[in-house]
Amino acid sequence: MSATKFTIEALYISPGHDYFGRHGMEPENHGIVVASSIECVAGKGIVGDRFYEYKPDYAGQITFFAIEVHESLLKEFPHLHHDASAYRRNVITRGIELNDWIGKSFRIGDCVFQGIAECKPCYWMDRACGEGSEDYLKGQGGLRAKILTGGELHVGAVTCTAQSL
Repeated sequence: MSATKFTIEALYISPGHDYFGRHGMEPENHGIVVASSIECVAGKGIVGDRFYEYKPDYAGQITFFAIEVHESLLKEFPHLHHDASAYRRNVITRGIELNDWIGKSFRIGDCVFQGIAECKPCYWMDRACGEGSEDYLKGQGGLRAKILTGGELHVGAVTCTAQSL
């Protein structure tokens, strides 16, 4: 198992669903909570987040997004001026390729995760981030993961170890 150092740039939770499950309706406005740390609970999700205990074995108990993708999108579309919370992902990373974690278990601190799939952007992305965002983010929308072993994640430099499942 090799160790990779990267940075957790930001941590976000949201107490409610603004877009998810709202097809044909206007979005809600539950807001985003910026956190310096989050509590991950195995099989349940992040304490205080909208997907906590959503349903058994849910693939998106926690989501990751690369800040480099955010910066690239803003460069491609200079008229956009949103911050990384607009993607509604929980963990914003710098310095690691998230798609490499699909199909792998990985440890960050005391937490162990199972990378499930890309967190594919949906049509709401254009509304949340700006026209063109959904298409631009295809293939780089972040990572959906399950929490296998709970613990806390903190903003700052971290080390990740990964292995194939």
